[in-house]
Amino acid sequence: MSSVHSSPPARVTALPANQPRQFYRGGASIAALRGGGHDSEFGPEDWVASTTARFGHDESGLSRLPDGRLLRDAVSADPRAWLGAEHTSTFGDSTALLVKLLDAGQRLPVHCHPDNGFAQQHLGSRFGKTEAWIVVGTSGPNPVVHLGFRDDVSPETVAAWVRTQDSTAMLASLNEIPVKPGDTVHVPAGTPHAIGAGVFIVELQQPTDFSITLEWRGFLSDAESAFLGLETATALETVNRTRFDDALLSSLIKRTGDAGEGRVPLLADDAAPFFRADRLHGSAELDPSFGVLIVLDGSGELHCAEGSPLQLSPGTTAVVPHAAGATRLEGDLTTVLCRPPSAGSHA
Repeated sequence: MSSVHSSPPARVTALPANQPRQFYRGGASIAALRGGGHDSEFGPEDWVASTTARFGHDESGLSRLPDGRLLRDAVSADPRAWLGAEHTSTFGDSTALLVKLLDAGQRLPVHCHPDNGFAQQHLGSRFGKTEAWIVVGTSGPNPVVHLGFRDDVSPETVAAWVRTQDSTAMLASLNEIPVKPGDTVHVPAGTPHAIGAGVFIVELQQPTDFSITLEWRGFLSDAESAFLGLETATALETVNRTRFDDALLSSLIKRTGDAGEGRVPLLADDAAPFFRADRLHGSAELDPSFGVLIVLDGSGELHCAEGSPLQLSPGTTAVVPHAAGATRLEGDLTTVLCRPPSAGSHA
């Protein structure tokens, strides 16, 4: 006679910091938001409600629930409760989302990410890595990001820059964009980019850890680790070498810092097939959905149909399962709600 073990129910859960060691330095912003006690030097990324492991690792990067289970395993055991029937009909047991807090204590190297087609062909993944940045803080004299080539670039030129590790030329070839809190940037797969020192973001990504690091010298140990183990020529096929003109940049960037309404959609229209994000001020009703909630300021509560309200304060990060149903934010607080794409709009 076999016994049936049921999984613990999917509930709204606050999560601790999850900062896998990285190759670049962080600043003080994650610790300041969360209340201190976190690795700022080489923990510049806090992977929030992550079901994605770092490339080449089994568990590093994965979030754990307070009961010790990996969130990935909990979702896999009961995907309809965590993600909803409509989502699972399209994405299976994948959340289709990776959210990070990223605090750049130094400029990140010039790099890009593969798209879905390349990832399927070369990396055995249905997802590439389109991403988006929500700037929530800046420090230093010149907070900027670098996005897309200013002019069309030949494949031979890109290959030469990479072969000689000409950091100056690579960085100078990109559009430099000053940023301030409330600015958001959609980064399509293939776009060469870098985040400048002093920029603190909430980052939404497709759920992979695939990076093609064009500027690896001074950051990584060798070219092999920069290209996911791929041949250099194959890896460079991921790079979008076309010009990002003002019209294209304006379609990718939103300036939302002055928007004071209760719910502010944050991302460019082109991001909708990949992920959704809203900034919420004060009380708000939330429809049933898998979501990642990050509290930027203030305090309040998240009320669900069952269980006690979840207490919220600056730095609280919480995972919200679809099974929580319609939930309600109450209080004087500012939050960012990150969600996967709706099943009907995915890329």
